[in-house]
Amino acid sequence: MMNRLLSFSFRLFEKIGPWTRRAMVMSAVTGSFLTYGWVNDHSTAPAMPVQSATGPGGAAYLHNQVVFSDFAKKADGYWLFEPASPRPDSAHVVVFNHGYAAINPMAYGNWIEHLVRKGNIVIYPRYQRNMFFPATEVFPRNVAKAIRDAIAELNHGDHVRPKTSELVMVGHSYGGAISAYLGVKYRSFSIPQPKVLLLCSPGTGPFNGARLADYQNLPADTRLVILSNTEDHVVKEPFQRLIYRTATHTPARNFIRLYSDKYGYPAISSGHSECYSLNEKYDCGMRNPTIYRSYVTGKTDALDYNGYWKILDGLIDCLHHGQNCDYGMGNTPQLRSLGKWSDGKPIRELEVMMPQ
Repeated sequence: MMNRLLSFSFRLFEKIGPWTRRAMVMSAVTGSFLTYGWVNDHSTAPAMPVQSATGPGGAAYLHNQVVFSDFAKKADGYWLFEPASPRPDSAHVVVFNHGYAAINPMAYGNWIEHLVRKGNIVIYPRYQRNMFFPATEVFPRNVAKAIRDAIAELNHGDHVRPKTSELVMVGHSYGGAISAYLGVKYRSFSIPQPKVLLLCSPGTGPFNGARLADYQNLPADTRLVILSNTEDHVVKEPFQRLIYRTATHTPARNFIRLYSDKYGYPAISSGHSECYSLNEKYDCGMRNPTIYRSYVTGKTDALDYNGYWKILDGLIDCLHHGQNCDYGMGNTPQLRSLGKWSDGKPIRELEVMMPQ
């Protein structure tokens, strides 16, 4: 009876419009806060900084449109995002590996749009049929097939041609573990070498299908950045430290901790899903509890602009153009800063560790 009730509730939730869905979720959250007396007057609280006009993480875009294509009917399929208006002849490729069950690109939609409007092609592998199938041991194989098939698709027909010699791979949660795995095993799967790996809260929980005993075979020319959220209660730091500590042949690597800062409003938080950045323009229609959760946690704020997006932009600019390297790696002020609250007080900086 309870299962039928939940199924009916989810179907009803799907029949209403997207903005109504979001309003319902936010009303429920706000109502809970009011019930317990947790909502205060924040009208005088310092505000977050807005997205900067220029620089890494900024809004200086080369393209005005994103072409969104669906090749994800099967678990080893993918969604494709190409820059347009103006459309380039070719573009570098970013592979975006989602977290467990986040098989809907809208959960990270604003970040994907940012990357594409900056001039990149984004491949978003599906790699899962649903929350329960296939087994996690198959995930890397499915991601690799999606990459190979996407590159083949881009190389013919009406597409922006892919530049794959300097592949960038970003992964969140289980997608971070898959990215690290493929960073070591790329030859075995016949995909281009990922020259940049940005791992956001990487982890596998109780499922070990994309874990290695160590990462010492990660190539020496890989740029590796691991972002660890200090209030992450989903995955734990020991696995993240294992990747960082054992990638001994990879000198260009950073381990970065993100902290909460509740000085202003809304607060900077450092939970597991902070890199979600909801944009319903890229809704593929799939739903599960992870996707429903993104309606609440998928806010876009200074931790995106001045954290995740800035660091990846810096890594990409450094790789392709030799510019903005201080924003992507190294214990630099440019990398550590998340900007300032509206009263001028700095937001708590990122904590950076580098090889001794």
